Amino acid sequence: MVEPRKDAILERRTHTDRHFDEELRQLHHKLLEMGGLVEKQISSATEALVQRDDALARATIDRDHTVNRLDVEIDELCLRLLALHQPAARDLRLITTALKITTDMERIGDMAVNICERALELNQEPPLKPFIDIPRMVEIALGMLRECLNAFVNEDVDLALKVCRDDDQIDSITHQVFRELLSYMIEDPHTITRGIRLMFVAKYIERIADHATNIAEMVVFMVRGKSIRHLDIVPPSV
Repeated sequence: MVEPRKDAILERRTHTDRHFDEELRQLHHKLLEMGGLVEKQISSATEALVQRDDALARATIDRDHTVNRLDVEIDELCLRLLALHQPAARDLRLITTALKITTDMERIGDMAVNICERALELNQEPPLKPFIDIPRMVEIALGMLRECLNAFVNEDVDLALKVCRDDDQIDSITHQVFRELLSYMIEDPHTITRGIRLMFVAKYIERIADHATNIAEMVVFMVRGKSIRHLDIVPPSV
């Protein structure tokens, strides 16, 4: 049996490492592409709701298949990296984190679709009240999404922990919106259907923030190898 030369083994390993690094860069690129698309979906869904734009709502729903396609492509890339390169330690945490991140982003995309569906229903009736709190919730949730993705790319634990703490703002506004809508429904039963649909919208936005928080928690695990999931209080540092 002919033994391969040592320099041939080294060359092959170096080539493999370069290919692995290129696929990791591709993984980062696809994750950011999916994050940008999901962000656009949320913005479009909110605009469709506030502007009572049926056409935009339907276009946003139709575009969800692109989010789903990216979800599948990223999953396949991650599984290929795991199978072919058998990464360990930090690289392994990176790839498994990416697998979880895509799941959360796909569900954020679903929330955008749900907002559009409620918008189409609400547009069949007169507006219940001016939109003030819901756009503010979306602004915070979108900021959390951008920051958790930036934290992932830059391996920034402090930014990830900030996202976790920002989730409290969304929860507080959600409770405020629920109380206000309940007062409308108690005073006038004719507003019940619209009030419930708006409650659903507020809950969808709260879920978007929850998914952003999930991503941030996974970033902390990826960088530090420590899980902060299910902790009642997010530590200032890990």
